Amino acid sequence: MTTVKAEKIVAGGDCMGKVNGKNVFIPYSIPGETYEIEITKSFRDYDTARITKILEKSEHRVEPFCPLYGICGGCNMQHIESGYQVELRKAILKEAFEREGMECPEIEVIGGRDRGYRARIQLTDGGFNERGSNRIVSLEECPVATDAINAYLKSTPQERRPRGRVHLFGDERVMNEGGIIIADERTKDDGSIRISGAGERRKSKVKAKRNVHFKGTMMESKNVCSLSLAGKKIDFDVKGFFQSNLEVLEMTAAKAMENLGGKNALDMYSGCGTFSVFLADRFEKTTLVEHNRDALVFAETNMAGKRHESYGQSGERWVESSAEQCVRQNGTFDAAIVDPPRQGMEKKVCQWLCSSKIGQIRSVSCNASTHARDAAYLVKAGYTLERLYLLDFYPQTAHTESLAFFGYLKD
Repeated sequence: MTTVKAEKIVAGGDCMGKVNGKNVFIPYSIPGETYEIEITKSFRDYDTARITKILEKSEHRVEPFCPLYGICGGCNMQHIESGYQVELRKAILKEAFEREGMECPEIEVIGGRDRGYRARIQLTDGGFNERGSNRIVSLEECPVATDAINAYLKSTPQERRPRGRVHLFGDERVMNEGGIIIADERTKDDGSIRISGAGERRKSKVKAKRNVHFKGTMMESKNVCSLSLAGKKIDFDVKGFFQSNLEVLEMTAAKAMENLGGKNALDMYSGCGTFSVFLADRFEKTTLVEHNRDALVFAETNMAGKRHESYGQSGERWVESSAEQCVRQNGTFDAAIVDPPRQGMEKKVCQWLCSSKIGQIRSVSCNASTHARDAAYLVKAGYTLERLYLLDFYPQTAHTESLAFFGYLKD
């Protein structure tokens, strides 16, 4: 056996130590603890290991509250006291920004409950996938899931749950009957509905190609979730992406809108319009850019009656073909919300934002590394990183999301 001290936590939740000068990554560890370990895999530059004995225990180590902890593929921080978990997630975020050469402001936290928060789970054959395998773990409840989801799990034995992969979305904010949506990927219902756009430029047939930004979609009615988010009704497809911690999402939307207002706003990577519905209260016109046309059609439903314009294009394509004309027609954007996928902003989108001189940019990210990378480009272009928030969407895990405020002092 080998002895090692956990030095620091890294993205993903493992701690890193050194054995004979070589990095070793240790799951279910805590910085400062000392272990006996067994190497599980060896690579050229690093090893992975498992703990065989804790020699020096952290004061922050606690007993996991879920009997499936370490078995299912979900949580990986239940062995750490909740308050210290937050500090560790802040450390992961701070290191990512400092690694890009930025002076990181004091990180503020937007967070809520550490249990009973998760409105979305996925089941496979009625259970969870075991960590690192395709075996199915049966369960009657999930302590981090909402009451609505646990009510379903407790009232529906595993043998009566749908086979295959199933998406569950449930919360007190869900407006559908029963407060929960169950989307089975294997079956289709006969109640397919067609959702079409209702944007301001679609009341009559439009000949100009630039005005045709999307065409509508076919959607299974049983998969459409309607929820009330901070007083706004938002529809989305349960099979698509939507944040699963609605408490923190409401707080994030409120914070992202703080001190914003003006004539024109840009919602880049808008999805179903979650931020746009709030921007529309503060700006005369909101422009949405989203490559996923199904999501954008939902955005049209959510933005009905609000002055807006939607582009069913990738961010890169919008920059190449539509951005200049959009600014020429509507005027300079006063503010922008940017919420890209894990890989971060497309290169041309980042370059365009860097040269745009938009006064306020609010950047949301689910990946600390790519957020820091894109932030560094904005700072080099003359923007100031004014504030940085840890969006604590997923307590009991190492997943780190963030919100950054950038300001540009115009000449």
